[in-house]
Amino acid sequence: MTTRAVVPPTAHVAAPTARFRDLIASEWIKMRSLRSIAWAIALTVLFVIGSTAVATLTDEAARSGPADFLPHVAYPAAGYWTLMLVASSMGALTVVSEYSSGLIRTTTVAVPARGSVVLAKAAVTAVLWTAVGTVTSAGCFLVSQTILDGHHAGVPITHPGVFRALAASALSAPVCALVGLGLGMLLRHAAGSMVTSVFTLLMLPTMFSESNRWSADIKHALVSAALHRLVQTWEPDPGSLGYTATIPGSWIVYALWPLITVALAVFVVRRRDV
Repeated sequence: MTTRAVVPPTAHVAAPTARFRDLIASEWIKMRSLRSIAWAIALTVLFVIGSTAVATLTDEAARSGPADFLPHVAYPAAGYWTLMLVASSMGALTVVSEYSSGLIRTTTVAVPARGSVVLAKAAVTAVLWTAVGTVTSAGCFLVSQTILDGHHAGVPITHPGVFRALAASALSAPVCALVGLGLGMLLRHAAGSMVTSVFTLLMLPTMFSESNRWSADIKHALVSAALHRLVQTWEPDPGSLGYTATIPGSWIVYALWPLITVALAVFVVRRRDV
């Protein structure tokens, strides 16, 4: 006679939770898979450094005078506005592309901790664009000084304010990229995120002046105005009629914009459906 064997139920084996370094690796793979980012970075770096060379060659005052003209030639507005535009757009694209393709659903199923996903995206974006900004800023400085040295108007890196200008120019890229990422996570729409980024970072500061206190306070709280102040190698005239931003205040603006936008993105993504 045979008896039926009783097979004990198998225990459910939980899948291991994703570690933060695994999320970093995953986000890096996603970013590398976007060919548009590599092309945009390469073309932007070439354009910004090229605009610096053109500005240095065409600025007669810079070739005849020393350090006071450094911001106008080493960090021309056209070049760095382009860098800020591309960085913010690419930061938004890293998020919006997942929403448009539906990949974000797969990501959130695999990693229910949505806040960690946002922080991993922010970490990868910050590292990548810090490297891009550093290469661009150093390249602009070297190109401009190579040209100026031929006219005996070069500026050493030890000159007061030069290293600050180098650092501020380099950090403008990750700051704008993180702002774009945060806006992309909040809006989840490519055109809306990019337009909002461009308006906030580039167009809004032109609407305010430094002649009135309230207008100057608003302008100084914006990223492009902070960059403009940080790259200045001279101190403004204390007897001028305008209100000038402070160096510490400009660094605080640099820190608060990415922190606030990314924090809002983490807060919102935890409380809404994908």
